[in-house]
Amino acid sequence: MTNTFSIHSPEKFQHESFDDAEAAIERLIAIYDTHTQFLQEAFCRVANGDIPSTGRYRATYPEIRLQTTTHAHIDSRLSFGHTPGPGKYHTTITRPDLFRHYLKTQIKLLIKNHQISIEVGPSETPIPVHFAWPHGMNVEGALPETWSRPLRDIFDVPDLAITDDAIVNGTRHFNSDEILPLAPFTGPRIDYSLHRLSHYTATKPEHFQNFVLFTNYQFYVDEFIAWSKKEIANPDSPYEAFVEIGNQVTYRGDTEPTEGVAPARLPQMPAYHLKRNDYSGITLVNIGVGPSNAKTITDHIAVLRPHAWLMLGHCAGLRNTQRLGDYVLAHGYVREDHVLDADLPTWVPIPPLAEVQVGLEQAVEEVTGLSGYELKRIMRTGTVATIDNRNWELRDHQEPVERLSQSRAIGLDMESATIAANGFRFRVPYGTLLCISDKPLHGELKLPGMASDFYTQQVKQHLKIGIKTMENLRQMPVERLHSRKLRSFTETAFQ
Repeated sequence: MTNTFSIHSPEKFQHESFDDAEAAIERLIAIYDTHTQFLQEAFCRVANGDIPSTGRYRATYPEIRLQTTTHAHIDSRLSFGHTPGPGKYHTTITRPDLFRHYLKTQIKLLIKNHQISIEVGPSETPIPVHFAWPHGMNVEGALPETWSRPLRDIFDVPDLAITDDAIVNGTRHFNSDEILPLAPFTGPRIDYSLHRLSHYTATKPEHFQNFVLFTNYQFYVDEFIAWSKKEIANPDSPYEAFVEIGNQVTYRGDTEPTEGVAPARLPQMPAYHLKRNDYSGITLVNIGVGPSNAKTITDHIAVLRPHAWLMLGHCAGLRNTQRLGDYVLAHGYVREDHVLDADLPTWVPIPPLAEVQVGLEQAVEEVTGLSGYELKRIMRTGTVATIDNRNWELRDHQEPVERLSQSRAIGLDMESATIAANGFRFRVPYGTLLCISDKPLHGELKLPGMASDFYTQQVKQHLKIGIKTMENLRQMPVERLHSRKLRSFTETAFQ
């Protein structure tokens, strides 16, 4: 009845037109849930010995597609929510439940700006069986020890050929008759990152908020936890829950978690989430030290389409007039981290974003009580150099110091340029506010005794500035925050 090329698939959905975003999302959810449930049930049967003698199981991602036929002028102030020109567009969708708020915004703008309906239906892109479980499943581990048949003979597995950043990097070229991308990331690429986020941070992707703080020191994490617990204990707090690693959830008005379990050991990059019901809360991630971690985590958080991310960390002060504890507000970067050289060439400038820069400076003023010319006593705006060699001081100083001077750098670290460059690359608004913890060129090295006094005095204020910045940016309309500076010649309609 079947042959070796037969495909066992779930019930057939047809493409349907929608001019209501909520109805479109409900159809996306119905297709996704039906198709992933089909794969889960098929895998369970196979793991229990019910292996089909012929054919294979396949389910596909839902997709959104549309066609525009005019060059009609769209409001030039908008950075997203419209296609770049006439053509056919589509994108595969995963976890529509998780992305409901984001999808609603994008779909409503498309329908409004182009006065057209969108179509929703199943795509041709298979869902890898590993991604059929939103919160992960050790597929190979669930198979019997006697299993010998290649899993890919029965199910689709992750395919790196279609799990890449060619769209968002602008390196994929399309023929005139091809269907164009509607979003910067495909379903498989998003699924890959969602599973990586759980692994690296020990928290589920649905806990991540739209305003993300990165730090490179545990001291900031400890202070964020203390501040968040105090905030969430207040029954009148604007935040609804606080999530710690292991998905430990403390709800507003409580003092202890009522869900989740603390992990036996810390993950590589622990994340903590102070949540609001519209995802406008604050996530803090301790990325540790180095550009590799900075790139890794931002590669994955980018698929969640946050509204802003900021680096709050320590740096070396490079000017004699700077003091330990002073702030550095980056408005440019020297990129010697090298981890993004293949994705974003170093000749690409990483511009400061006015909305974020103003937000940071205003927060420093509000928290410190200083403004105008007096603010210059504790904060300097300038170039930050990011390098990949933590022990650069052990080299002959003449060459690196000369280059740093030529670049006009005022601070040196190992993460900021990576985070800013990936923000530019992924169209995520970015910013950097660093605190000077040592001055190696002037004999003030980072030593244990100095560090403890410095951390005690400065961490609370620095973190408070970062939180205040995010709360200020939250008040800004999304279409203003997502700057046109981040958009290339031909962009996807989705932000």
